[in-house]
Order: sequence, then structure tokens, then C-alpha cells
Amino acid sequence: MDLVIVESPTKARTLGKFLGEGYTIEASYGHIRDLPQKKLGIKTDKNFEPEYVQTKKQEDRIKEIKRLSDEATKIFLATDPDREGEAIAFHVAELLKGNSKSEIRNPKFSRIVFHEITEHAIKEALEHPRELDMKLVDAQQARRILDRLVGYKLSPLLWKKVRRGLSAGRVQSVTVRLVVEREREIEAFKPEEYWDIFVELKSQKSKVKTETQNLKVKLILDIKSAVEAQKAEDDLRGANYVVESVEKKEFRRTPPAPFTTSTLQQAAANRL
Repeated sequence: MDLVIVESPTKARTLGKFLGEGYTIEASYGHIRDLPQKKLGIKTDKNFEPEYVQTKKQEDRIKEIKRLSDEATKIFLATDPDREGEAIAFHVAELLKGNSKSEIRNPKFSRIVFHEITEHAIKEALEHPRELDMKLVDAQQARRILDRLVGYKLSPLLWKKVRRGLSAGRVQSVTVRLVVEREREIEAFKPEEYWDIFVELKSQKSKVKTETQNLKVKLILDIKSAVEAQKAEDDLRGANYVVESVEKKEFRRTPPAPFTTSTLQQAAANRL
């Protein structure tokens, strides 16, 4: 029997339908180890080494995974294909090897990833396992340590100096500063008057409307009053316009890329 460990029970049920007999699919329900809740959990004097402990709410889940792993011939770590998923796979492997001094790269463990929940993708992943990506694991660990250092140290200071219940974080503290800085820029902004002049060009074949800036008329690029605008209009009215050259070229336009979290937020901010 081979054991496949995923993160969510929903995914476990789906994989069970695809893989059938010979496989046991178990969900970790997220992280099974984390930093302790009631202390810093980071040895700042030892190169910021984290002190991981088993999460209390996952005790029954850990026991079941351990029991199944003892019976398994192979263990496939099939957590999500991202930084958090790689870290969960690492902690599962660490937990299951117990007090053994062997490396994570134990022949019994294999890391597999798939980016779609289809029978083909899952079986393809099982045929091409890999080792744990320790760079991703280290990236998640660094993020978790920074979260703890900032939150654990600054939040109590906010309670003491500002108001109890406030929190500080690796992301939210920086975001608040960006918002405050932008608000100060808005408050300090001094509006300036400006004018645009449009010229309508007529020919025997077509009628084109464009901004004068596009015609490279330097006189009207910086118009800040009605008087200047009227003078520019008087100078331009009745003038002769000549098309000096026409250039034709092919170009390729690709559709917009799928949204990421940040580009979705940018689009929403621009449109709404």
C-alpha cells in the first residue's frame, strides 16, 4: 500500500476516485507543525533557528498519518505546489522520520506536484516524483520567522502605546505606511490649471480628430490659463497642416495575462 498525503480532505476524496486500490489518501488539514503560540519560538542568538512544535488541533491527524505511514511501502507528499505546500511536505517528512538521523531524502518519501485535479495529471505526477525543494521550504520558513518577529515584538508595544487589540505584521505594517504616505501626498497636492486644445483636420477621404500634442505643436503643450489657450487657438486657427510622412508596420497584440492577486487589485483600484 502506498500513502499519498495531501492538504485538504476534498482533494483526498477526489484522488481516491482516480487512484483506486493500492493507495491510501490522507489529508494533513494544513500545517501539522508550527512555532509555539505562547513564546517567541525563535533562537535569535543561534542564527534565528525556529523551534517547531506539533499543533494541538492536529494531534489526532498526526497520529493517523503516523499509523498509516508505518504500513505504507511508499509515501508520496502531494501537498500544494507552492511555498506553503512545500513546507507542509517538509514537516510531514520530518515528523514521520521521528528520531531517525536519516536525511529527508529517504527512499520511502517522494514529493509529487500537480497543477490540475485530473486523473492524467495525478498519474503523471506519480510517475515523475522529485525531492523536496529546500529553497521553497527556506522561503516559507523565512516568511514565518519574520511574521513572528514583527508581530510578537511590535504588537505588545502597540497595546502599550496606542490601544490594546491592535496588531503589527510583516505585511500590514508596511502597507499601512504606504497608505499613510500616499494620503500625505494627496493632502500636500496643489492643483494647477491646464488646458487642452483639440484640432479637427479634414481631408477629402477622412476626418481625423486628435490632440495637438500628437501633432508636435510645441506652443500649446503647457497652457495654464484661458488667455494662453485663446491665444494658442487664434494662432492655430486657419493654419495649414501637412502630413509629412506615413509609416505602416505590422505589430502583434497578445491578450492580457491572467490576473494575479496584485494585478487584480491594481485593475480594481484603477477602474473602481
